[in-house]
Amino acid sequence: MMAAPVRLGDGFDVSPLGFGGMALTPVYGDVDPAEALKTLHHAVDAGVSFIDTADIYGGGSNEELIARLLKGRRDEVQLATKFGLVGTPGTGYTDVRGDAAYVRQAVDRSLQRLGTDAIDLYYMHRRDLRVPIVETVEAMAELVQAGKVRHLGLSEVTAEELREASSIHPIAAVQSEWSIWSRDVERNVVPAAAELGVGFVPYSPLGRGFLTGTVDASKLGSNDFRRNIPRFAQDAAGANQAVVAAVQAVAAELTVAGKPATPAQVALAWLLAKGRTLGLPVVPIPGTRKAARIDENWGALALALDFTPAQLETLDAAADAVVGSRSADPNWVSQGRE
Repeated sequence: MMAAPVRLGDGFDVSPLGFGGMALTPVYGDVDPAEALKTLHHAVDAGVSFIDTADIYGGGSNEELIARLLKGRRDEVQLATKFGLVGTPGTGYTDVRGDAAYVRQAVDRSLQRLGTDAIDLYYMHRRDLRVPIVETVEAMAELVQAGKVRHLGLSEVTAEELREASSIHPIAAVQSEWSIWSRDVERNVVPAAAELGVGFVPYSPLGRGFLTGTVDASKLGSNDFRRNIPRFAQDAAGANQAVVAAVQAVAAELTVAGKPATPAQVALAWLLAKGRTLGLPVVPIPGTRKAARIDENWGALALALDFTPAQLETLDAAADAVVGSRSADPNWVSQGRE
């Protein structure tokens, strides 16, 4: 099913759901590169044209994987990548850099790995608190002037940081964690984005898989990134099953294309419904290794208009039961700096 594009900020049109590339790196366990490439091709075949990656995913290997997708399909893809973190999600980050010299180095490295001459959306991945955000965004704006980048984005910024950045150059999107169990961005960042005409790209819209009801936190592998997140700790994960139960209860009342709705579809559709209520374009970027999950996620587009007020109330109330932070270090995300 093809669907109408969604316009983020700065006139940037993307598919109504994106694809988060981090899932195709070894952060949740080992990955088969051939299978990963098949999954990417299936995503684009299914209508998901907005592909998101970052220079540190797999130490650059995720950008190289996406380069293989882009060969022959570049005009079918809206490509987003990020700079600023040093290290990898699996082994840990050693630094955050937002100085102008680093911005210029990082974009050239990403362009080379991606095998393309321009990045459609270039994000500052995390804020370097040693550098004024104005300096970082001015350097990013120079990349637009140079034709290396088409639109600018910011990840995990506060409302104040977003306003400051927007005074330098139009911002197409803010990417931060937002889902049924991660709602802190609704207090300040989401209203600021709506006010400024900036789109919102929620990462981990399925709670890193937890909201689907298919994740047993006690059985995560030793190399699984989620072991570092407080709400996946054993005691917290047990308590957080209440959130999953709420999602499952609403899914049991709904259908998509004549089949029972799934928790993943409900969680994604909730975000789309929130975007309409709060007055801004919202394009979640769920990641998966399995082609079938892409088709399942796409079904959320049909579901987003079907919630009753009671169902929305059930889902909205679920966040009140959440135990544990969404980040091991609150300062790492916007929540800790607001």
